[in-house]
Amino acid sequence: MRKILGPVLLGLGGFLLIAGLLGLVWAPGVVKKTPLQVETVTYLDGEAGKIDTSTGDLVENPIYAISDTRTDTELSTDDTVAWVSSSCVMIDRGEEPECVDGSEDMITASVDVFASDRVTALADNESLDLPADAVPHEGLINKFPFDTEKKTYPYWDGTTGQAVEAVYDRTEDLQGTETYVFTVNVDEAPIDIAEGTPGTYTTAKEIYVEPQTGAILNQTEDQQRYLENGTPVLDLQLAFTEDQITQSLDDNAGDRLLLDALTVWLPIVGFVGGALALVAGFLLMRGGKRSGNGHARQRKPVPAGR
Repeated sequence: MRKILGPVLLGLGGFLLIAGLLGLVWAPGVVKKTPLQVETVTYLDGEAGKIDTSTGDLVENPIYAISDTRTDTELSTDDTVAWVSSSCVMIDRGEEPECVDGSEDMITASVDVFASDRVTALADNESLDLPADAVPHEGLINKFPFDTEKKTYPYWDGTTGQAVEAVYDRTEDLQGTETYVFTVNVDEAPIDIAEGTPGTYTTAKEIYVEPQTGAILNQTEDQQRYLENGTPVLDLQLAFTEDQITQSLDDNAGDRLLLDALTVWLPIVGFVGGALALVAGFLLMRGGKRSGNGHARQRKPVPAGR
């Protein structure tokens, strides 16, 4: 049995050590990258005051927002991922949330095509052959990098068409998950309220980021838009729905479990288990050799009288 078990343990120990080394050196570079196949639909709700052009007054209504973000796998590469994101903000009439083109209840709608680095999550305008009408982006867009730090990041603001600062503000528990909360503030930035109608834009956002994966688990926004003369056109407050937060947390828990399995537990099991298996195999092989040598040195007894 020792002749069989010893070599088996030595082989197992070597295998586990190699697996642990792969988990330590190779796995992070593979799993800490944005997947090439992503399809997410995010739901938000809140309140908005929209100007009634017939009276000039803001009319308050409950609202919902939908953001459908998907990767373009054919256009993406090993280093850069292409995205197509469509979104809308609608007045909530109590029906099933959906984006309805041409509806009077639509407040805003947009389609965004961009690309980002699969590791840093920063916008990449050069690596892929994006459509000619794709707007160049800057900074982070739809996620933060893996192993997010407590610092300031450039963050894309589609309304102003430039990157603004996402400043680390605090660490907050979100239903049992630790998140880093980043704040984004834009104050009276010049924009076009409509084609040929200049105005200003102010917003305050809070972005809840799970730092290990860089996933955004919640986001709140308080936004106002004004005409040049100071007339308010839009006063909007939005946040992830409760169901959306729960779904985001569930999805993120699975992602973190996979990351931990490959980058934390695989090295631990590999190195510890491999070392124990090698030691046990070596001791069994050594014990077997001693036992064999002992039998070789035994002499036959000599009969008395000879």
